[in-house]
Amino acid sequence: MTKNKISLVDTDIHERVQYRDIVDRLDEPFRHYIENCHWIQEKHMPYTQPSVAGVDRADAILPDGRPAGSDLGFMQEQLLDEIGHEFGILTSALDPSPSSMHGWHEMAAALATAYNDWQIENWLDKDERLYGSVHIAAQDRDEAVKEIERVGSHPKMVQVLLPIDDIMWGEPYYHPIFEAAEKHNLMIGMHHNEPPVYYGKWPRYFIEWHTLIPTAHMKQITSMMFNGVFEKFPNLGLMMIEGGFTFIPHLMWKMDQQFRDLRHEVPWLKRKPSQIMKEQVRFTTQPAEELTKKEFMSLLEQMGTDEMLCFSTDYPHWDYDSPHRALPNMDPELKRKIFSENAKNFYPKLPNPEEG
Repeated sequence: MTKNKISLVDTDIHERVQYRDIVDRLDEPFRHYIENCHWIQEKHMPYTQPSVAGVDRADAILPDGRPAGSDLGFMQEQLLDEIGHEFGILTSALDPSPSSMHGWHEMAAALATAYNDWQIENWLDKDERLYGSVHIAAQDRDEAVKEIERVGSHPKMVQVLLPIDDIMWGEPYYHPIFEAAEKHNLMIGMHHNEPPVYYGKWPRYFIEWHTLIPTAHMKQITSMMFNGVFEKFPNLGLMMIEGGFTFIPHLMWKMDQQFRDLRHEVPWLKRKPSQIMKEQVRFTTQPAEELTKKEFMSLLEQMGTDEMLCFSTDYPHWDYDSPHRALPNMDPELKRKIFSENAKNFYPKLPNPEEG
């Protein structure tokens, strides 16, 4: 180790499954479709990838050629032990992504169940620092609720993971999912998938897509806000993962203005959107724009709170953020909040000695 360790709660770590790892956990006929018909979930990203390792760090690919994020021991050595993680939240590589499947909801639900069991056995039970995300096939709402009921009480499952692609999650049809999550002290984690922007299609270049990811996150927060999810489930929190954070003040101001002008349309909304965001929405920091300390502190002042940001590395992705370099220098108390305390206060299941 070359640098001082940091007490860190890393809110976005991508572990990766391979289909051969979970096929034995599937019942027939789903096992047959993968083993004998070589079925995999379609992925569509059309671009030349940003690095020689695709969207992953080249040095995170295992020496035997297995993909980055697929081996706990390698991740422990390269990330958890090297940095000194206190806790890490697993968010998967979204491949497969059961909630993103169009049609064949039965296969999606089977994949979600297999993934959750694989995650618990191979990651959560083997490293006390790691906590997990419940995968569901949300398009089949009732099956999704059953899966949350099945594994949501696991002490190391801290959130339900929903992809950001072509579903607006604030719609009342999905509210039973949030009810089940709240029942088990689970938060909602949202991470973009394919394609999150450009009216459901891909823009011409990766640089366009990657620049516009925050707009997809803004859409989901707005959907959850004005469809009354946060008022209906006051103990539910939303963690927006891997969309950055510099757009937060704009969104708060924009929604507050609309609330002043048009609140008659959403009478169930009792609090100002900015207040709800301060109380129930959090943001992982990666990919952090390179800000000066003055710019960073100004941004926090515009948010009106220093409790919304939770540091994330996004390991093992190509644009990984180092906790030693990604954010400007800050005083120890603020650093403690962003790197650790804010996440502990957000996730009820994370150990938090300060709460007694």
